[in-house]
Amino acid sequence: MNSEHHYGFETLAIHAGNEPDPTTGSVVPPIYATSTYKQDGVGGLRNGYEYSRSANPTRTALEECLAAIEVGNRGFAFASGLAAEDTLIRSLCVPGDHVVFPDDAYGGTFRLFARVLGNWGVEMTPAAVTHPDAIRAAIRPGKTKVVWLETPTNPLLNVADIAIVAQIAHDAGALLVVDNTFASPYLQQPLELGADVVVHSTTKYMGGHSDVVGGALIVRDAGLAEKIAFHQNAIGAVAGPFDSWLVLRGIKTLGVRMDRHSDNAEKVVEFLQRHQSVTQVLYPGIDGHPGSETAAKQMKRYGGIVSFRVAGGEQQAIDICNKAEVFTLGESLGGVESLIEHPGKMTHASVAGTPLEVPADLIRLSVGIETIDDLLLDLDRAMS
Repeated sequence: MNSEHHYGFETLAIHAGNEPDPTTGSVVPPIYATSTYKQDGVGGLRNGYEYSRSANPTRTALEECLAAIEVGNRGFAFASGLAAEDTLIRSLCVPGDHVVFPDDAYGGTFRLFARVLGNWGVEMTPAAVTHPDAIRAAIRPGKTKVVWLETPTNPLLNVADIAIVAQIAHDAGALLVVDNTFASPYLQQPLELGADVVVHSTTKYMGGHSDVVGGALIVRDAGLAEKIAFHQNAIGAVAGPFDSWLVLRGIKTLGVRMDRHSDNAEKVVEFLQRHQSVTQVLYPGIDGHPGSETAAKQMKRYGGIVSFRVAGGEQQAIDICNKAEVFTLGESLGGVESLIEHPGKMTHASVAGTPLEVPADLIRLSVGIETIDDLLLDLDRAMS
């Protein structure tokens, strides 16, 4: 592709990293199912490839595409979102360093920080992502190396002002990391707003079909990229070639899928707002949502995740999850099929008894791209 031309998102998603195969002209990058590469003499690497933990052409194609759609300079693909997060923190921190962490975040990320990285010596302080003063107060001058954000958050869909938090982090000499999984790069591009690193679970909207587990990091700074590249190779939790190919395939339709996810989610929100059993609907696109103005400023649309609370408490929430049929009861999110879950018993069970504990009456929906009338009928039946 002509590097001097400014291409649109959908064009980049389809073509970046996807150059036709030079041998056959194949328009789809091959799956390079190889562990090693013939060298052109001792130390003479052919196009830089020596061993597939260090680099693989299919993974390279994905990493180039990731960098392009997040408006970064370098992308890195990992075996899972948590593998990406662990590699990142070990690239940026040493024992004794401190991280400001969201008070509303994915339970697996909290578990990684609290029970793995904490044992390694990295300290963590939760802070409300919606309150810049709370983030500022949580920073420990000289010790805080990272401010970590999810926006929208998982599962309460709080929205942080990325540009404001970036300034707070940089004033303290820290880096801003933004988990952009819920929004996807189609709806939000944190590097453009001042973030230093973008994190993704590519399992979710990037892959989009619930058939792959993966993670990604994207950066702009060359020095930071070199640190991550070293640790990616040294730690070795890389994306395999078939997984890379699946994510690369998924990204091609990311734009059209995110528009349909958003369309359907908006109609689900309208239904829930009218339902007598619902006490609160959590979605950034709702007028009156505390983060709606910020979301409108930094997001293209509001995405496919909807959370809501019910009047009957925990048991009613569990019953609704069990009764749904078109909405599949399952963890994860971002696939073409709709999912329903009870965060307190499922994805966020690891934060029970902590400041991140979620309400027992909360249900989280990942609204898919099915016929919207079928989704609404299914919810109506499950909630009756």
